[in-house]
Amino acid sequence: MSHHDVSYLAPKENWRKTALSWIFTIDHKKIGVMYLFAVLFAFFLGGVFALMVRMELWAPKVTLPSGEVQGVAFDSLPWFGGAIEGNTLYNHLFSLHGTIMVFLFIIPSIPAALGNIFLPIMLGAKDVAFPRLNLLSWYVYLLGGFFALVSLMSFGNETGWTFYTPYSTATEYGSVTAMVLAAFILGFSSIFTGMNFIVTVHKLRVPGMGWFDMPLFIWAIYATAVIQVLATPVLGITLLMLVFERTMNIGIFDPAIGGDPVLFQHFFWFYSHPAVYIMILPGMGIISELISVHARKKIFGYRAIAFSSIAIAAISFLVWGHHMFASETAIANAIFSALTFFVAVPTAIKVFNWVATLYKGSIVINTPMLYAMAFLFCFTIGGLTGPPLATLATDIHLHDTYFVVAHFHYVMMGGTVLAFVGGLHHWWPKFTGRMYNEKLAMLGCVLVFIGFNLTFFTQFFLGSEGMPRRYATYVEEFQMLHRLSTMGSWILGVGFLVHLGVFVASIAAGRPASRNPWGGLTLEWYTESPPIEHNFPHEPVLTHGPYDFDTVVPPHCDPKDYPLPDPKEVEKFSH
Repeated sequence: MSHHDVSYLAPKENWRKTALSWIFTIDHKKIGVMYLFAVLFAFFLGGVFALMVRMELWAPKVTLPSGEVQGVAFDSLPWFGGAIEGNTLYNHLFSLHGTIMVFLFIIPSIPAALGNIFLPIMLGAKDVAFPRLNLLSWYVYLLGGFFALVSLMSFGNETGWTFYTPYSTATEYGSVTAMVLAAFILGFSSIFTGMNFIVTVHKLRVPGMGWFDMPLFIWAIYATAVIQVLATPVLGITLLMLVFERTMNIGIFDPAIGGDPVLFQHFFWFYSHPAVYIMILPGMGIISELISVHARKKIFGYRAIAFSSIAIAAISFLVWGHHMFASETAIANAIFSALTFFVAVPTAIKVFNWVATLYKGSIVINTPMLYAMAFLFCFTIGGLTGPPLATLATDIHLHDTYFVVAHFHYVMMGGTVLAFVGGLHHWWPKFTGRMYNEKLAMLGCVLVFIGFNLTFFTQFFLGSEGMPRRYATYVEEFQMLHRLSTMGSWILGVGFLVHLGVFVASIAAGRPASRNPWGGLTLEWYTESPPIEHNFPHEPVLTHGPYDFDTVVPPHCDPKDYPLPDPKEVEKFSH
């Protein structure tokens, strides 16, 4: 047996060679696994800061005293850089939560981790088109993470994740420059990954796989990669100009020396609204896989879902102005409002097609399917609460309130994060070779779903009643809703801790997974669990589409893992 025919997770002769094989690897699966651990660590950090934000909002007044929390003085902790007044401390907390979650977790989470692991395998390729560029993108991500940690050691930034000028150019608290440089560097990692995926999809599909033979997850990652390559340079240039403004006072955004702070908003949102779809499009691709496989039914409207991914990517470049209704002209506002309603069409196409796929499907209730259903519920709420923010008359009232916070989290966390965790459970047996405790995983899903909705659904009421976001204090009438939201965050945190325990137990003592525990038809289910170093012992032969459940029997199913089709149906539909 050649060394290429063993599991990619197989250790080398000794620990030193094993470590070097990971540090210098060009295997897309190992790079994806390293990304996975990194983004999960960022998720943990961002989640801790989120819980601290919710704890501050337990009471109407500032509960984080000047210089200390629970009797521990900040100036005794070297990384806090001395005592910080309560309101400023709160600003740091929500800024760190947003910056870490957006730039270090949610943008790279699905493409860089799950995308890296499975995109080449689903295409029938041995690796991505540029393996060394893939490794470089990982180390660029680490470099960006290092600058984020440098900023964190000075307790980060207090500008929010948007770095709005003129505040970001004038504030002296924390280390804004280091965090801006972190986001700038992370952008290069995103661009490299996007370039690699685009070329891989174009050039390395297995013979016989046309564009409409690709899994919908690939379509979603491809559309995301286009946005990454085209939009991220705009953010990079903007953040670089912000650093120049802070260090050299050259007058790009400072009105006192001839600059324009609204110009920063245009540049920033020209990237950051497409970035919303960098976050959500890969999650949509995962949901297409989960619903089809775990409902054992051919996806409804394959081409409509595929083209809607491309349509969302294209329209995303035209709607950045809806973040600026309070600072633009009436004509510009009307145009951006109309375009914002237009982007709802391809999104709705996906939702309707997913629901149609579930109709009369042989639905198996397991953790991936529970997450798919939770996604449909939460993402639909996120979508339906978008039109009030796209409507000029109602947005003026709701702008910068907790309504926006709730809407954003229902789209990002209720969409991307739920899809990411569902996809992690779906593909966990494949890339680790281990099954997990299904009952505990389903319990974790239920806790996450309850905690998430209790945390953020209450915030729609807070926002509609006028509670502004980013405030450490509020009137007493809002206390009950804030406390419900905070209690929901605790339940949410417990749910994710349950998942952590499930995955750790799976690695430590999970039973070996079969090749195809769920009965999927895409090419990753034809490889070993975990895959060998070059994915396939020989070039795979494509004999059917990715969702042909009506005509093809899934290969290598283990009856203990998945209920096989009725034998009569097998005989009826077998080739």
